[in-house]
Amino acid sequence: MKLILARHGNTFSADDTPLWVGAREDFPLVARGVEQASHVADALIRANLRPDQIIAGPLLRTRTGAEIIAARTGFSGDIMIDDRLKEIDYGSWGGKSDAEIEQLYGGDVITAWREHSVRPENADWMPDEATLEQHAMSVLNDVTHSTDEDDTVLLVTSNGILRFYHALLYAGQANAPSGKVKTGHLCYAEYHNKTWRPECWNVSPESFMC
Repeated sequence: MKLILARHGNTFSADDTPLWVGAREDFPLVARGVEQASHVADALIRANLRPDQIIAGPLLRTRTGAEIIAARTGFSGDIMIDDRLKEIDYGSWGGKSDAEIEQLYGGDVITAWREHSVRPENADWMPDEATLEQHAMSVLNDVTHSTDEDDTVLLVTSNGILRFYHALLYAGQANAPSGKVKTGHLCYAEYHNKTWRPECWNVSPESFMC
């Protein structure tokens, strides 16, 4: 089985100040975000990875991205909406800019999360890490049991959630890339002999050759 994980496209335009966007901030894709979803679809077509199954988080930005990819790749099935792919609720951080977060908690916590996936201590984020890890694991288990060996499955979700798939797929490998995934970027893994093998992480559609 082939697994593609895609982060939704931009929810802010170039002139906007980016904010922390979590489960409560159900922002739509801006024009650039729509364009990024089309680029993801084109990358899958070039790589001969048209999805047999598409699963998306319930927020507007992930659902819209999945719909664009489905239409452009000729996917004729139903997109599955799965709450386990819903972005982390960043609590009191949600809707704030980096500058505001830094003023309240310091810049080190932002770097630790973005570069090393270290959750800030005492942050009022929900759900807890154990639940998020279980959600990621259960989705992977479900797709391995519900799809054929040669199928291609696409998951469309958010950056916070993708970090937990990174942890499961790379399982502590010393040479693993950073868990961060940029907007509109792709990750790819294959499942053989009951084992996941990650092939690439955080790759732009233009560079996607996995």
